[in-house]
Formats: sequence, C-alpha cells, structure tokens
Amino acid sequence: MIMHPAIKLRHLRVFLDIAARGSLTAAARAQGISQPALSRTLAELEALLQVALFRRERRRLVLTEAGALLRTHAAAALQMLETGVAALHPVEGTDRLRVGILPTAATRLFPRVALRFREIHPQVTLAVETGPHCHLIRLLHEGGIDLMIGRMPAAADMAGLRFDHLYEDQIALVSRAGHPLRGQPVRDVLATCPVILPPQDALIRRAVEDYLQARNLAGLRPAFETAALAVGRGILAASDALWFISQGVVGDELDRGALMQWPTDAGFLTGAVGLTRRQAGPGHPMLDLLAQLAIEGTGP
Repeated sequence: MIMHPAIKLRHLRVFLDIAARGSLTAAARAQGISQPALSRTLAELEALLQVALFRRERRRLVLTEAGALLRTHAAAALQMLETGVAALHPVEGTDRLRVGILPTAATRLFPRVALRFREIHPQVTLAVETGPHCHLIRLLHEGGIDLMIGRMPAAADMAGLRFDHLYEDQIALVSRAGHPLRGQPVRDVLATCPVILPPQDALIRRAVEDYLQARNLAGLRPAFETAALAVGRGILAASDALWFISQGVVGDELDRGALMQWPTDAGFLTGAVGLTRRQAGPGHPMLDLLAQLAIEGTGP
C-alpha cells in the first residue's frame, strides 16, 4: 500500500505527540493548538490509514498494535528528515556535545550509541552528565546539556521541550538470584522483606506507589530509596531485599542471572523512554545524528 498523498507532516507530528504524552490535552498544549483541532487531525490520519491508532484506558490514550508499528517508523522518518534539513546549515567548530543520561538508559542503550557515534565523529567529545531527573531537566532548560535520554518528563516540565519516543521500559521488581521466598505470592514477600523504592523525585515513583496501593500496601515503608545500580545491586546481593527499578537499569544483571525478576502482573508499570531536547534554536547535525543512532539502537 502506497502512503496516502493527503497524509502531511502535521498528521505525523500530532500522532507522535499524542503517543508520547498519552493525552490529547497535553499534546494540544505541546503543539500550541486547541484540543478540538488536534482531535480532528488525529481523526483525519486514522481515516486516511483506515486503522485505529489509539484505544482509551482509564484516562490515557494507549497505542493499538497498528499505532505502535506506525510510531516506530514515523519517528525514524521524521528524525531522518530533520537531520537532513539541519545538515544543510551545519554548525561550525562543534567539538563537544553535552548529554544528560538517566539511569534507565545508562547501562545498555547509551554505551552502544556513544561508541557508534565515536566511530563516526572521533573528533567530538561526548560530555555525559548523570543524575536525577530534576537535575537533568533543569540543565536542559538552562542550556547546560543539549539532549537528555531517559523517561519522558512530566507534562509540567515539557514547556519549550520536545520528546521523541524510543521504546517502552518496564518497571521491574527484582531481588538476588536464589531468593529464599521465590515462588511465594509477591504481595506476601513485599510485606515480609525489606523493599527498595525509587527516590521520591524519580519519574517512576508514582507508578510504583499506585501498584502498592492497589495491593493494599500503601503504608509500606521502604528500607532504602535509590535508583543507583551499584547501591541497589550491593544491597540485594547481601540481603533478601526486593527493588522496584527500571528494567533498563538492571537488564544486564538479569541476563547474567545475578538478579531475578518477580512477576508483578501490572501492565501500567511501563513508561516511555526517549530523547528530550529544546524546541527552540537552530538545527545541530551532530546532535541529530546522536538522536538517530539512539533510534537505530532500539530497533530489532
């Protein structure tokens, strides 16, 4: 099937914004248009494609299977187009890019992207800043970093920023391998063993609290709070504690068998991971290349 000639860039930008934010209201605010106008644009796109791109779950819009497939290709196509346009007006003398990396992208995705970028531009230094979301988002707004890779910021932080979706990351519940209560009901284990939660200001903290509340564990007091791999891994190795943490942080530990993952049976314990950068300012070819490598790095 050839793409319908009536499909415009505005259709794809609206679609990707809704997919990233899960809300017509938030996407309309980011696009600077009214919600009815945004709804009409989405309806036009679905009519042209003859498929439903979203379904409503609670108060969020969730991608259908067709929508998820379109997002993967639409995001890559738009990024390549923007990279090409920016390349027409290169920034001279660029020898350093400042990148903020949140924990969920720090151990797997970004090292692959950084090494590939190094192969293409060995003369450019990637200055990597890590830390909590509130620290990196402030640096991004102030110009201290050029790009942030990690979970999608809250709507309140998105003024003047754009978010490009890469993939969905699950919040995992993990412990050391060979935990003595393995096979017991998760709720009972959480009520019995020490629990590590993400920090209060972590983007995933609210989802974890909702999970605990749904299982009548709202009063659970964490023994520790951290999103740092070295700290969490050390505590788990020496105890029977369980840790709620982004799967991207502990993916290698799970693959090696050093940690084990507990079933949570909660579909909402997922969140969008992607690239956040400022909307204003001229195009930056090497920054766009870094973004494109991140998109390619999450492909099959």
